[in-house]
Amino acid sequence: MSTPPIQGPRRCAIYTRKSTTAGLEKDFTTLDAQREACGAFIRSQVHAGWVELDERYDDGGFTGANLERPAFQRLMQDIEAGLIDLVIVYKIDRLSRSLLDFARVMERLTKHGTGLVSVTQNFSTTDAMGRLTLNMLMSFAEYEREMIAERTRDKIAAARRRGKWTGGLLPLGYRLEDGKLVIEEDEALIVRELFSLYLETRSLVHVVEQLRDRGRKTKAYVSKNGNVRSAKAWTKQSVLRVLRNPVMAGQIHSNGAFFP
Repeated sequence: MSTPPIQGPRRCAIYTRKSTTAGLEKDFTTLDAQREACGAFIRSQVHAGWVELDERYDDGGFTGANLERPAFQRLMQDIEAGLIDLVIVYKIDRLSRSLLDFARVMERLTKHGTGLVSVTQNFSTTDAMGRLTLNMLMSFAEYEREMIAERTRDKIAAARRRGKWTGGLLPLGYRLEDGKLVIEEDEALIVRELFSLYLETRSLVHVVEQLRDRGRKTKAYVSKNGNVRSAKAWTKQSVLRVLRNPVMAGQIHSNGAFFP
């Protein structure tokens, strides 16, 4: 590997990332393992003036598919402040899995004279061959991410063809049991009432007025993180969403077709 020319101390910032939070409670985590490997590599380059910075840039539980990560944002701020000469990562995909995002990051690094080094892939952006290899690796990383997304979409489509619920906000009139939609009778009464009112007059305004007069509300939701979205008064838009939802008729939509 070609190391950067010696121009005084090279201030090295180690960046680590893990996509999930699993295992982060342990005494020695994946982030620690990445940091240890990067630190050892920096020490092997002490003859070239490399110095490890004390500041930690660790993102645990953040995807590499975007740049919305707190430690990464701090890293970029310190780079733009002129505090970092080299960013050291265990593997390139720890920095980013998106080729477009990576290109933007490299533009910012280049603008501020900061290099990037991967300790397990044996290259540096300070030489032409390293930059070429880097772009090739990022292309494969993005290809892998797109393949995973494609397989996920195929899996969801296959589940829908079998009539299975694949997630999202539960529609009014249903609750989830063991991954299946089960009719919630109290709410189902409102659904039947809504359809009956619409069939009488074909007027959304009439349905809204009647539901409000009778004290009916939309469905309340509790998100995975515990946030509550309260039930609200009906509007034309919320009524229309129910009328147009095929799940109300026991159908699920997938790729232009409906399945029971």
